[in-house]
This record gives sequence, C-alpha cells and structure tokens, in this order.
Amino acid sequence: MITIRNVSHTIGSNPILNDVSLDIPEGGITALIGPNGAGKSTLLSFMARLQPLVHGDISYAGKDIKTTPTAELARTLSILTQENSIMSRITVRDLLMFGRYPYHQGRPSETDKTIVEEALAEFHLQGFADRYLTELSGGQRQRAMIAMVFCQRTDYVLLDEPLNNLDMYHARSLMQILRRLTDEYKRTTVVVLHDINQAAAYADHVVAMKNGQVAMQGAPNDIFTTENIKSLFDMDVNVLDYEGKKLVIHHV
Repeated sequence: MITIRNVSHTIGSNPILNDVSLDIPEGGITALIGPNGAGKSTLLSFMARLQPLVHGDISYAGKDIKTTPTAELARTLSILTQENSIMSRITVRDLLMFGRYPYHQGRPSETDKTIVEEALAEFHLQGFADRYLTELSGGQRQRAMIAMVFCQRTDYVLLDEPLNNLDMYHARSLMQILRRLTDEYKRTTVVVLHDINQAAAYADHVVAMKNGQVAMQGAPNDIFTTENIKSLFDMDVNVLDYEGKKLVIHHV
C-alpha cells in the first residue's frame, strides 16, 4: 500500500497541494484524474521523491521515502515523468538496459539482458531495438520510455500522462499492456490520465483531484456518475453504462 499523509505544497502564495491524505491500494491500477492544475503531477513527483517533501509523509509498504536510501528506493519504485531528458544518441535496447541500472550497476548480467529482450517484445519494440531514440516518432519514443520503466521491475510503477503523443489505437494498446503487466507481475501502477474513459476502462481505483485536494476516490463504476464528473470538471457531461463500464460523453 502507498500511504500519503497530510502532504501540502505551495509555490509562492499559491497552494498546489492542500493537506492531501489517501491510501493507494496494493496491486492493480490506480488512476489520478482531474482538471489541469489539480495537483496530480505534483503529487506524483513527491511520491517519486523527485522533489523534497517538506510537509507530510509518504511511504511504500512501510518504507518512508524521506529516509529510504536512494539505491533501495530505485528497486522499490520507478517513475516516468512528462518531461524526459533522454534524447541523446542511444538505442532503444540501450535505453531499456538503462532501466536495469539499479541492479547491474554498469555490468549487465544475462538476467538483465533477458529482461530487456522480454520488454522489447511486450511493448512491440523489437523492430526498433537498434534504432536511436532520435529516429523514432513521438509515440514510439513514449513506448520505449515506458518499457524502460517496466525493465526496472519494481513493485510500484508511477506514470505521468503516459498516453501523451499516442493516437487512439496506440493509447488503447498501451493501456492493455499496462493492464496485463500489472496483473501478471502483481505491480501497483499509479497513472495520471487526462482521458477519463481510459481510466474507466482499465483502472481498478480512481483518485479524483481538484484544487490541490482529493475530491473523491473509489472504483470507477462507483464514482463515475454524471453529477460527480460535472462537479469535477465544471462542464456538462453524460455518464453512460456500456458493457459493464462507464462511458463519459461531453457536449460542445
């Protein structure tokens, strides 16, 4: 379980997170949703210790991120941010091997190589394995980055808007892969999503944020109601039932 208690953050006089407390269930996919500026990506960055946590506490299965050594944390959680600085002349295969660094420390073993080859297959990247990142489309590069994160083989996976740069087909394909790998390897995957229909289709648990606070949380079929989504996004919507899932329709 990921335990978050009383996390607050301000930039100048602007509150970004306001006393956020929640428990993210062990296993499965948890989606963070909400309007722009709700604090989703900021919360995820604190969860990954990408910036120092001053107000509040976050722990993974009892491990406090403030005190857990960096090397141990890198074997506990992995993170994909919206902005990735890896744009050098590195091949896809080498990028995925970089995800294994917390284990091989620069000396890859046969196990590391096997995990990389498995990830290339799982994310349908075999045809790009020896191409440089700079030669890939934005969507292909995004898939490679996510594959690198899964190569880390951590119990907890944090993904900030992983569907960026993906068309409808590849967004669905990626969510299907995340669903399968999360279940197969018993991961706890936390993903920031702007497409709430993807959250409705693939998430087990949803945390809806607004104005730096948790507005609601629960199973998608429980909290995805017309009234809740209207209140969250301040717009007219209809929420329909479709094949056992919720489908959000918005109007022009």
